[in-house]
Amino acid sequence: MIDLVSSSLGNMDVNFDFILKLALATLIGILIGIEREHRRPETMELIAGIRSFSIACIAGMVSSYMALKIVPGILLISLAFFAIISAIYIYIKNVILKMPGITGPIALYCTFLLGVLITYEFYTPAIAGAVIITLLLAEKGPLHSFSTNLTDNEILSGVRFLAVVFILYPITPDELFMGVINPRTILLIVIIVATISFISFVIMKELGTKRGIPVSGMLGGLVNSEATTGALAAMAKKRTELIESSYLGIILSNAAMLVRNMVIALIVDPSGKMLLLMAPVQIVIILFVLFAAVAVIKSSNHMISNETIQLQSPFALSPAIKFAFGFTALSFISRFAYLWAGAAGVYATALGGLISSAVVTASVTALAVSGNISYNTAAITAVLACIISTGNKMMLVKLSGPPELMQLIKKSFTRVIIFGTVVLIIWAIIINHNF
Repeated sequence: MIDLVSSSLGNMDVNFDFILKLALATLIGILIGIEREHRRPETMELIAGIRSFSIACIAGMVSSYMALKIVPGILLISLAFFAIISAIYIYIKNVILKMPGITGPIALYCTFLLGVLITYEFYTPAIAGAVIITLLLAEKGPLHSFSTNLTDNEILSGVRFLAVVFILYPITPDELFMGVINPRTILLIVIIVATISFISFVIMKELGTKRGIPVSGMLGGLVNSEATTGALAAMAKKRTELIESSYLGIILSNAAMLVRNMVIALIVDPSGKMLLLMAPVQIVIILFVLFAAVAVIKSSNHMISNETIQLQSPFALSPAIKFAFGFTALSFISRFAYLWAGAAGVYATALGGLISSAVVTASVTALAVSGNISYNTAAITAVLACIISTGNKMMLVKLSGPPELMQLIKKSFTRVIIFGTVVLIIWAIIINHNF
């Protein structure tokens, strides 16, 4: 009797496991199938829709479950069967219905494979795969538009960048050099920063002409605030009616730069200690900058323009190499400046903000993480580099833009620099006294 009860309880566990996996497979199939049904032309019947994709995922789950529990060879038979089904699907769609494309058949076969993953309890990969497949299917139009608008140089830059990620990064030494820098850490930081910049670059490329110069300026600030400022200033010089919108774009670009540098600090120091020390001053400055932007928006009705700015793709190797070299050089300079002149020596390296405040932020954060300088010194230096970078924008506008734009930028950014410096000094006193 006891053995019978134990056997029944064991079967209940097996049944519950099977039902749970069956439910997940059904939901994944429905998710992908709904997208296929949504794309179905109104004038014709869909070859494979919500039922087909649901059954495909269930078939993958059931056949692999049977292979695991009963007959191992059943999974191979099912794989072959769905490969044949997908091939027939391709033939019907392309030859009989004259609808070029193999996306649907491949998606059907991938849905079957997701069911297999569920049986082996790879739940997260299965769900992630379903979401990605659905997004790829749903975003057909935007993806086609984006790919056709890419230039040959942007495609080659992307390929080179992938080579850096998957070939160069794994073979890069993972050890401290002269007790200051780790080559693999440098490369990882470059990859992450470039990826964040590229996402902003893609969004800007898609939305720039739709949302106008201010949005392009804000997204451009995440890519390269100096290049964005120069581009907007040059645009305003050619067309004086764009002065106000370019001014707003430059302000938002600088605010985005301040946010980006806090993100970089968090990337280099995942503990968040550097970010917490930078955030109070950075947020106050950002709010001050945005207050100026809001004042401009209220005073003007001409903020939207069909113009957009042109920036180099962050996946190009030249910006990445420059960032890596700048990071390495500034790391050494900051370290030896600290040994020679203490915190004051590190503060002096904030002048690197004239070239790239992102490089300064990344290098001093890395030094703080490795224990070569204090976190307080690193945070103050990073914020100071941001303030110096803000001042650099005035020089860029003076060189590239019209006098009217220069007057607007000079008035706003002078206030930002003075206000930011005062807040930084107060914050420096607080953290050096209490931390």
